[in-house]
Amino acid sequence: MIGFIARRSSSAVVLLLVVSALTFLLMDLLPDPGQGILGVSATDEQLAAKRAELGLDRPVVLRWLDWLGAAVRGDLGTSWTTGLRVSDSIGTKLPVTLSLTLTATLVCAVLGIALGLIAAIRRGAVDRSVHVLAVAGFAVPGLWVGILLVTVFAVRLEVLPATGYVPLAESPVDWARSLVLPVATIAVAGVAAIAQQTRNAVAEVLERDYIRTLRSRGLPARRVLFVHVLRNATPPALTVVGLQFIGLFGGALVIEQIFALPGLGSLAIGATSQSDVPTVQGVVLVGVCVVVTVNLAVDLATGALDPKVGMR
Repeated sequence: MIGFIARRSSSAVVLLLVVSALTFLLMDLLPDPGQGILGVSATDEQLAAKRAELGLDRPVVLRWLDWLGAAVRGDLGTSWTTGLRVSDSIGTKLPVTLSLTLTATLVCAVLGIALGLIAAIRRGAVDRSVHVLAVAGFAVPGLWVGILLVTVFAVRLEVLPATGYVPLAESPVDWARSLVLPVATIAVAGVAAIAQQTRNAVAEVLERDYIRTLRSRGLPARRVLFVHVLRNATPPALTVVGLQFIGLFGGALVIEQIFALPGLGSLAIGATSQSDVPTVQGVVLVGVCVVVTVNLAVDLATGALDPKVGMR
């Protein structure tokens, strides 16, 4: 298991280096940041001075190496447009995005696993109904779902806010109310994916010989299901849950714009439009770290359920 963790950690470091380098190169292709900061009326001398101040007159590789060295020490730099520390800006935005993503993942996991389990056990009409719901969940665009939910629950019934975010520490009830519509919008496809994967995994395990043997020995059906079937069917479903978290994390950056949530999405879009390289780099780095951490946690959990994984 130690070797397994070491290999995964090494891959994560390489991924962080590659992504940060590519982000730096792509940002270097954007329009002159000095023009965006000083305005269209700035003279060539002013633009040159601003570029020198920001270090843009140096080769991009040297700038990336300087940024990387500071990032390793925990310094993500200062925003070119706001003058605030990038780490402080991310620190205020990240809880919003994580609240949305973690809540949506929890909803997807609970509903998806429950529906998949019911479909695999009941079969027949129940199985077909869950399959239809899963296909519908994949097919319906999230944006359309969001518009429909806002129209019904925010505009007509006026029971939920259409936009805005309330911190958990300020009011747990209002925090939950502000997340209901965004979570429901991005969770539809996730529930469908997890339900389908869980149904297939459980159905496959139920057909194995050792399950038939356990049943023939008179073990209670509930014990067979929750002790033997779910233990062997959980790793595939857990992998899908991890992938859904990553997908929801990326989707949350878009949903935040629709529901006016002050998360990483608004920070990233604003920084990109202004060619604010330090902020964009900081957001990308944090995003990759979140993805890598989730992948590692899923791998460790899967390895604990299936020791063979830790030996690969």
